[in-house]
Amino acid sequence: MRRPLRHLGWTCLLLAGCATTASSERAQIFNDDGVYLFAQGQYHPALECFELALTLQPGDAGLLFNAGQCHDRLGKRDVAEKYYLESLQRSAKHVEARQAYVALLYRTGRAEQANGLIDEWLHQQPDLADVYVLDAWRLRQQNALPQAQGRLQQALALDPHHSRALTELAIIYEQTGMPERAYVLYERILARDPRQLEVAQHLEDLRAKGVKRPLPEQ
Repeated sequence: MRRPLRHLGWTCLLLAGCATTASSERAQIFNDDGVYLFAQGQYHPALECFELALTLQPGDAGLLFNAGQCHDRLGKRDVAEKYYLESLQRSAKHVEARQAYVALLYRTGRAEQANGLIDEWLHQQPDLADVYVLDAWRLRQQNALPQAQGRLQQALALDPHHSRALTELAIIYEQTGMPERAYVLYERILARDPRQLEVAQHLEDLRAKGVKRPLPEQ
């Protein structure tokens, strides 16, 4: 069972050498609470938690991304974009911020700009599985499913357990009439990381449709 939310008061007597550690621990508490609230769809309270964490760790790329996600869900796309860009300025290789920024560009009619960024990342980091996953996502938006699947195979050759690559592959299986294969992949991902809420939802949707794990061959 998850611990209750907690917002600890300041400890007055801290040794000078422990101040940084204490701030880091408090920021982690706020971030954990924000992640939990975000997963429950409580975006305003989650945002408050991430903003509190940012007062303790200003410029943290992960916290900036998390705050951007809240603004995105709340329909504040301009603000979300600023957070994503600041996250990438702090950490150019922040994968989730890259994905979220590209998706935002697509949703706001700037596909050409998004495509340029993906092509640039592919050129700069051809040995990074995340880049191929992002390109597969782009190809899936364009309904170029065979090409998307090819990119995912490239990603999985670099990292056979890449959860986002496996998730994208499962989505393609669903879209191409192979829900049982998607079912197996979703279970495989959750066995390694039960916290994948998006994957859990995909699996639940398949079960609601009556899809089951395929029987072993006789």
